[in-house]
Amino acid sequence: MKTFLQYIKPYWKWVLLTIVFIALQSLSDLYLPALNAKIIDDGVMTGDVGKILTYGVLMLIVAILVGLCTLGTTYYSTKASLAYGRDMRLGLFTKVQSFSQSDLDQFGTPSLITRTTNDVNQIQQMMQMLLRTIITTPILLLGGIVMCLRQDVKLSAILLFVVPVITVMVVVTTKKSHPWFKKQQTQVDVLNQVLREKLSGIRVIRAFVRTDYEEKRYDSENEKMLKIAVHAHKLMTAMMPMVTLVMNIATLAAYYLGAIRIDNGGMGIGSMNAFVTYLTQILMSVMMSSMMMNMIPRAMTSIGRINEVLEYEPTVQDLNASEEKQLGKFQGLEFRDVSFCYPGADCPVLEHVSFVTRPGETTAIIGSTGSGKSTLINLLPRIYDVTEGQVLMNGIDVREVSQAELRSHLGVVPQKALLFDGTVASNLRYGKEDATEEELWHALEVAQGKDFVSGMPRGLESSISQGGTNVSGGQRQRLAIARAIIRKPDVYIFDDSFSALDFKTDAKLRQALSHETKEAAVLIVAQRVTTVLGADRIIVLDEGKVAGIGTHKELMESCQVYKEIVFSQLSAEEVA
Repeated sequence: MKTFLQYIKPYWKWVLLTIVFIALQSLSDLYLPALNAKIIDDGVMTGDVGKILTYGVLMLIVAILVGLCTLGTTYYSTKASLAYGRDMRLGLFTKVQSFSQSDLDQFGTPSLITRTTNDVNQIQQMMQMLLRTIITTPILLLGGIVMCLRQDVKLSAILLFVVPVITVMVVVTTKKSHPWFKKQQTQVDVLNQVLREKLSGIRVIRAFVRTDYEEKRYDSENEKMLKIAVHAHKLMTAMMPMVTLVMNIATLAAYYLGAIRIDNGGMGIGSMNAFVTYLTQILMSVMMSSMMMNMIPRAMTSIGRINEVLEYEPTVQDLNASEEKQLGKFQGLEFRDVSFCYPGADCPVLEHVSFVTRPGETTAIIGSTGSGKSTLINLLPRIYDVTEGQVLMNGIDVREVSQAELRSHLGVVPQKALLFDGTVASNLRYGKEDATEEELWHALEVAQGKDFVSGMPRGLESSISQGGTNVSGGQRQRLAIARAIIRKPDVYIFDDSFSALDFKTDAKLRQALSHETKEAAVLIVAQRVTTVLGADRIIVLDEGKVAGIGTHKELMESCQVYKEIVFSQLSAEEVA
């Protein structure tokens, strides 16, 4: 509920206007049956045309007021609920932006998508319904009871049976259905997970002819969703006809007992009609409450799931602004006795890794798959924080620097080159928002991407689809490298960023980079030995430990692990 109030607070004026309009509408609705009773009993039954006209005009004015209030209620409740949903989605998005990779792994991408879309929609719908019923229901319920008593006290005894019965039905049904609505939202996460895997792995699925298997897998989870939804809704579905039955019985009883009262002269025809109308309003208010109760369990489940995200404390956090340090001019980078273990894992991925790199130096990291290469360089931009040891830039622990300040000094080219929907220029300007065309073309030239971009229909303004699916893997990598070059960072991080390039392009790119990065440190994670041969320092990782550090020549003499990697890729003649 804290989350609900937090995001509705800015729109209290709209909420207040909604409440005012609803109150006027409800009071007007209560007044209409009384006017109708007067028209019948004081006008029609007595033949007084003047009273018929007077009460008729008054009834018309009240009806117009009801219509205007309904419009006001709909407008402001919708406006408030939509703005509320927008702000909550933005709040979730902003919060997720602060998550480390381990935080994202803990929640899971499909679950975060579900929470930002489906869960917010549930709360949004509940809020809109709540704004419309929170005032209407008590006014119609209490006002209806008072008006029934004004029409006929004896006939009002029907309420002693009807209201408690329907109230008990609503409370019991809501209590029993709540756990199933919680399961339903969790199953939505599972469905999103399966669907996401299906879409992202479509080529693998088709290559291994596993389409039927994936369809059965999705159908299985979809069937679970159906069963949970049936359980969640069957009680609520059963409640509606039961409530309707009670309402119909109560209406018939009112007509029957009312007819007896009219025959005895205890009440007029108009009063009986008004009583039945008020009875209907009372029962409708209970029905609205039941509908509200139908939505509340799902909404409360969604609020709980959203609160989990909003109240979660990220594992990677900045210090207080007063305690943060500034990096200043780049002097060097040091990994000092660094160890790292993934949350919940039994064994560390990295153990006691130490090395130093300075401006103008290239440090390459090589090792077998799973040796911890990518994990090591992810510690520098604080995708993860070290478990033990320190990562130092300019002698300052990176944990003492704000994440924004730290990352502004880094140019990262990830293992999987990611491009965004837009143009070549817009993607490159991720590295520097105000980059000129001259800077863009220079970066492309260094990254060996100038020729293919020049050959595109609109050059820098050529379209790039989401994920860069309309360009080849090698072109994506070169654009990602150009994006990092534009930033002119102090530290370049290339995480296996040359794997999609042919050997000739790879060699040209590294030669061009050597001139571009003279005043910066370069960290390269590579699978190819040819990519690291010219590095000032090669770090060989083996099962998370440093097996050797040195130049190519030094490691060929001293490191058996490195020699095995080299001879697995190069012939004896190439090595020589």
